[in-house]
Amino acid sequence: MPLSLAGTLLFLIHALLAFSVTAGPSVYPTGTTRYDPARAYNAFILFTGGDHIARLIDMNGRTVHQWNDAGYHSTLIDPSVNGGKLGNLFVTLATVEGTGTDLVPGLAGRRIAKTVAELDWSGNVVWRFGDKAPGGAALQHHDWARLPNGNTLLLANDVHSIEGFKLTRLLDDVIYEIDASGAIVWRWKAADHIEEFGFQPEQLELLHGTDNPDYLHLNNLKVVGANHWFDADDTRFAPDNLIIDSRTANFIAIIDKKTGNIVWRLGPNFPAIVSGKDGRKTPRPVDQIAGQHDAHIIAKGLPGAGNLLVFDNQGPSGYPPVALPVTGGSRVLEIDPVKQEIVWQYSGESSGGPAWSFRSTHISAARRLPNGNTFIDEGQSGRLFQVTPNGDIVWEYINPHARIGEDSVSGRQTVNNQLYRAQPVPYDWVPEGTPHTEKAIVPTAASAAPISQVSSR
Repeated sequence: MPLSLAGTLLFLIHALLAFSVTAGPSVYPTGTTRYDPARAYNAFILFTGGDHIARLIDMNGRTVHQWNDAGYHSTLIDPSVNGGKLGNLFVTLATVEGTGTDLVPGLAGRRIAKTVAELDWSGNVVWRFGDKAPGGAALQHHDWARLPNGNTLLLANDVHSIEGFKLTRLLDDVIYEIDASGAIVWRWKAADHIEEFGFQPEQLELLHGTDNPDYLHLNNLKVVGANHWFDADDTRFAPDNLIIDSRTANFIAIIDKKTGNIVWRLGPNFPAIVSGKDGRKTPRPVDQIAGQHDAHIIAKGLPGAGNLLVFDNQGPSGYPPVALPVTGGSRVLEIDPVKQEIVWQYSGESSGGPAWSFRSTHISAARRLPNGNTFIDEGQSGRLFQVTPNGDIVWEYINPHARIGEDSVSGRQTVNNQLYRAQPVPYDWVPEGTPHTEKAIVPTAASAAPISQVSSR
């Protein structure tokens, strides 16, 4: 056997052994596992894998374009607010060991974003922010957005003291609006609005006494956008206003862009989820959301326009910590923001499985699609899928680009398929001629069996 071939085989064997030691299933399919082009909304998908490469894939799982150094996540910019530019995206350009690393227990070596950038289709930097940020580092986390005026919104951190807290330095959340030159032209700081977030006196006492420096952990920033509520003179939903959510404290809120005040809020206190089928009836008042992500108002022109869509992780959170169902899973909720009623939801039961068959206690996202389907990023397992309004799965993809690491105690290699966020990208958002296929993929009988058929005790 030629030495080169032998070396190749040895490499493959070592790679297979590395993946075989994971605690999950020994056979773990990746890539597109099912696809019904006639019922799915067909588009590209953008995500950044564990190798920090941003990949644009078609729904058959083929990479059609990539950007090789994208940091931890990426977002393709809507050409309608970006001067018609096709295929430009936000990325983290550089990271550094951050001031305040020792603030968060267990996060030794915490890395922060030093520079964030907009890349064009060819990977050229066409805009950046970092040098002009306070302290010379962007400290951006979780979210960013391009505004119609050409400016850019960033969600970022600021390490400072807050009066009344036990800890002397906290990891606060701030929002910057930055112009084309990189100058900050508007800013908002969460610590200035603690009394507006809806905490009861006993909750404020727990908040002030927390040992967690990341006391709110805002994980979402969206522009409200055009909507019928504002058209009917409800100024809380002004298109320029901003929507945020706090994973740690269980609230979603809208910021008045003109005043900085909180003008609409959901949470932090909710009634308990009713067990059984009554807990899935719609419409019904919003029940216990916990550790949520990606809250946003569904855009005009899409089914459900004006409603709020949110990935309800049902993860540990709350002041005090809220009770979570022992065998429950996550949910995607569509909420009438005026009546504060759940009008549609997706859970594991929606696709014929038990609640725990759909579960991601952190990260994740959900987006409404033009044909009424919903795109879901079950981030914890790196599973992306698309469901019809009644819960039929018409496309599914498992991230094959895992993050390879090392366990700090045992030294054993670790494999992590999780995806912080993935984004459905319309075909016409990227340069014309970008290839794609729409070939049906039918799962095998074994893989298509409902999870609910598996017995457990």
